[in-house]
Amino acid sequence: MLTLGERLAKAAQLFVLVTDTPRLDAEILLAHALGISRAQLLARLRDPCDAPGFDALLKRRLEHEPIAYILSEWEFFSLAFRVTPPLFVPRPETEHLVEVVLGFIGNVSARVLELGTGTGCVAVAIAHNAPKTHLVATDINPKALKLAAENAQRHGVADRIEFRSGDLFEALPEKPGPFDVVCCNPPYVEEPAWSELPPVIRLHEDTQALLAGPDGLDVVRRLVCEARLYLRPGGLLAFEVGMGQYGKVHQMLLDNGYERVGFRRDLAGIERIVQAHAPSAER
Repeated sequence: MLTLGERLAKAAQLFVLVTDTPRLDAEILLAHALGISRAQLLARLRDPCDAPGFDALLKRRLEHEPIAYILSEWEFFSLAFRVTPPLFVPRPETEHLVEVVLGFIGNVSARVLELGTGTGCVAVAIAHNAPKTHLVATDINPKALKLAAENAQRHGVADRIEFRSGDLFEALPEKPGPFDVVCCNPPYVEEPAWSELPPVIRLHEDTQALLAGPDGLDVVRRLVCEARLYLRPGGLLAFEVGMGQYGKVHQMLLDNGYERVGFRRDLAGIERIVQAHAPSAER
């Protein structure tokens, strides 16, 4: 029988075909098959590999299935979230969106609207780290809302997040009152670029959460145009964009009267999180 270390090495060789992190993927999946942590696995590399479920996990990964779907769980902002296909898998760069929102609201009472909540990772992370904050989180997908509510319950913040079904702002009641923050990780992939995306995305994740017209900005245009109606004066609009989109979005925000427009780069140096403020006074 192969040792755990030898089994890991063989799996990593196969994973070179489907991932940029073959060894890490192999460790995560083998630890999952054994029901132990990665640290425990790495301490037992000379033990015989008795993990009959590993071959099934290996096959799923070789078919480009995201690890988050295989595990049914993924970490975001140091919190574990349940994830089910084809809902959008939380990305590390989206953690910057949470940081921007938390930096703006500080330790005071605030009302936050998150559009397109998906798994609920952004709303739950904000609520978990800002206990005086109350949120409304919307999504057009009822399955996403159900899962987001489960994740909110899991982390003890369900009493401070109201989940509403609908397309962006259409999910809100007639007079929702002003929000201190409107935030969103909208679809922003250009339709012509779809064929160039990795198979792990194209074959498994929901296109509705990714594609947004010829230039990827169809949803952003709606967001920018409508958010002012729901923000208090000086309130924050924060959302994620793709590589090379910030210049066009910056001008779009200025044309719509927003102030103090800027961005935060992600760890790859991309202008990722757009920040803008509603006018501080009526014009």
